[in-house]
Amino acid sequence: MSAAIGYAAKSAKAKLVPFHFERREPGAHDVAIHIEYCGVCHSDVHQVRNDWKNSLYPCVPGHEIVGRVTAVGEHVTRYKVGDLVGVGCMVDSCQHCASCAEGEEQYCENGMLATYNGPFKPDGTNTYGGYSDHLVVTEKFVLSVPTSLGHRLQGVAPLLCAGVTTYSPLKHWKVGPGQKVAVVGLGGLGHVAVKLAVALGAEVTVITSSLGKEDRAREIGAHDVIYSKNPAAMLKHAEKFDFILSTIPVKHDVNPYVELLKRDGHIVLVGVLEQLASGTNNMLVASKRRSVAGSFIGSIAETQEVLDFCGKHGITADVELIDIKNINQAFGDVEKGKVPYRFVIDMATLAAVKK
Repeated sequence: MSAAIGYAAKSAKAKLVPFHFERREPGAHDVAIHIEYCGVCHSDVHQVRNDWKNSLYPCVPGHEIVGRVTAVGEHVTRYKVGDLVGVGCMVDSCQHCASCAEGEEQYCENGMLATYNGPFKPDGTNTYGGYSDHLVVTEKFVLSVPTSLGHRLQGVAPLLCAGVTTYSPLKHWKVGPGQKVAVVGLGGLGHVAVKLAVALGAEVTVITSSLGKEDRAREIGAHDVIYSKNPAAMLKHAEKFDFILSTIPVKHDVNPYVELLKRDGHIVLVGVLEQLASGTNNMLVASKRRSVAGSFIGSIAETQEVLDFCGKHGITADVELIDIKNINQAFGDVEKGKVPYRFVIDMATLAAVKK
């Protein structure tokens, strides 16, 4: 075992504080990684606060991880010391169920192993995430970061979650040229989704409840912006879109967005992992053969694919780099919706905690 340090919450109401723990030494198929940057995902806040009623404590969050390889096991073939790599939402899965066999580890029928808030099987040991100095991960769940993105690593970190979470449904529903696409929300997931959909060739509209985001939406490629609190503006765009990606992270009414879909259109919810504020009106769905669907993160193959896609198109997330000592303030800002895009922790600031 090797000594590690990170920031952890020890209960749902506790602040994140320095936490000393141990990581396993790299096994034959493992990669050890020194963490340079870690994104702050809204899921981190939900998990720490036990909003999903499944949190394990102490909880060391973080699943948008970028760093350098420091050691590899004897059977590792894809990575060497010094390589620039990433780790996303998963660090293992059963590898033998139908979903895993089809390369869809995120839907593992025996439960994929989350980067934090595991637990490991069969002993139930908790997993600790990227708000820490280093990580040990089995080779298959490590991602290569394109060298073309090496100059902006802090903007790469959110691609490991926000990137693949939005790319996976765009790919699955075959979003591309000639399609009219709407992205609901321009936060951490939403702004990445806009960049990806534009790069895929779609005509992209941002739907936002914030009047002040129109200029930024257009700067990153949006063709139009709809203010969702304006009923007339929403009505004007009824039956316009082939595909809508909703990144709203809290309970909300999906029906106003369903009405914006064309016949045979799809709305996919990736931001909310709980019951909606009201039921879906099936008259709106059935009368135009629309569909309301969900999507959960993305596979390892899709995560590598989105990193390569972003490397080709020069896409990174818009971030605000923070010192880890300010993580509790950052969590508060996330809860209040005060984050313009994505906080990313400069893990070099953890060195001051070690002293």
